[in-house]
Amino acid sequence: MKDLDLGILFFLQMAIITLACRVVGRLGRYIGQTQVVMEMVTGVLLGPSLFGLLLPQYQAALFPQKYPLVLDGVTHEVRHPSMQILYIIAQLGLVLYMFLVGVEFDVNLIKKRVGSAVLVSVSGVLVPLILGIAFGFFLHSQATVGTSVYFGPNVSSVNAALFMGASMCITAFPMLARIIMESGLARTTMGTLALGAGATDDAIAWSLLAVVLAVEEGSPQIAFLAIGGGLAFGILMMTVGKRLLNRIVIKEKEEISAAQFGVVAIALLISAWFTDFIGIYAVFGAFIAGAAMPRGPLSNQVRDKIHTLVTVVLLPVFFVYSGLNTKLSLVNTPTLWIVTLVICLIAIVGKGVACTLAARAGGEGWREAWAIGTLMNARGLMELIMLNIGLQAGIITPTLFTMMIIMAVVTTLMTSPLYRWIYGRHTVAAAASPVAN
Repeated sequence: MKDLDLGILFFLQMAIITLACRVVGRLGRYIGQTQVVMEMVTGVLLGPSLFGLLLPQYQAALFPQKYPLVLDGVTHEVRHPSMQILYIIAQLGLVLYMFLVGVEFDVNLIKKRVGSAVLVSVSGVLVPLILGIAFGFFLHSQATVGTSVYFGPNVSSVNAALFMGASMCITAFPMLARIIMESGLARTTMGTLALGAGATDDAIAWSLLAVVLAVEEGSPQIAFLAIGGGLAFGILMMTVGKRLLNRIVIKEKEEISAAQFGVVAIALLISAWFTDFIGIYAVFGAFIAGAAMPRGPLSNQVRDKIHTLVTVVLLPVFFVYSGLNTKLSLVNTPTLWIVTLVICLIAIVGKGVACTLAARAGGEGWREAWAIGTLMNARGLMELIMLNIGLQAGIITPTLFTMMIIMAVVTTLMTSPLYRWIYGRHTVAAAASPVAN
């Protein structure tokens, strides 16, 4: 196929991505999957693993990876500009989506179940962290003659192990929040406990990633800036920032004005920029900005104004962008498939089973404990973000990236049907008692 003009190509890409995600999402309902889960699957299907396998010429024309650039008579292959555009759109979708998650996050509920949430969270971090680190050391030791199938050529064994450990700790917090809200569990003991534990787990996992990137860059200041700056920013936004937003946004009006919406947008974008600047990535700034938003009719209007555009058009671009880097053909030997299976088992046992036992030890019934473990086991969106960072930083190879994507898809696909099977019609009626006031 002939190369298309960038503008024409962009609109065609967006149309195909939106259409494919809606069609696959609709099909996913028949097997009990949510839209966001099927968008992960769609990303893989539109990449080289299926579309590129069946129609390689058309897939390469629609999503070109390389572009020949001639400098001083020498041709260099660089990243195609269309992929750069898709990357920016993907980041915008992520930031706006995490803002929406923050708007729906009730901090007061978490405060009332801190003890149990910490117990589940600690178990959900320590066990997968230890197992992931141990397996990371093992995979790094398999390198031959200075090359590794799994990690970049200059990645140390310690950094490789830490990255594997951090990747195993991740919980699909946005998906977790959506399931809990849609299931009517937001104000129950179980829902609150799962939300608190998921948020804490992801904060710890991203702090570990900051350490990994700091070591990779050879600068401990990166880790100090990321962790210290992130904590300071979170405290500042939830105190001073929250009060300022209350004064500016809350007015005696039934409908939010353009000026008020502009203030919210500026606060969101500055928050995303700052956390990206200090090394903990824009999604966390967006989430904190959402959590700091004053609750009430106006915040609901902000959410309603951007929700459909984000979830239907922008966020799917991120899943497809990740899928374009996922090549199942790279996992092409029995050994690599065995390693992939071990990664999946470590993820399920380290996260799902550990959180289940911790919830039971914290006083939850077995039904509630297994439901919490199932929800915590999903990796979803947050895992994809971390893996993309690891791939771009050269910490992991495309082969390990693909294997970890398989793990993320498997653990996320398990969540909805397994959760319904465990909790079923008891979702609301037999939920743990409501949180005490």
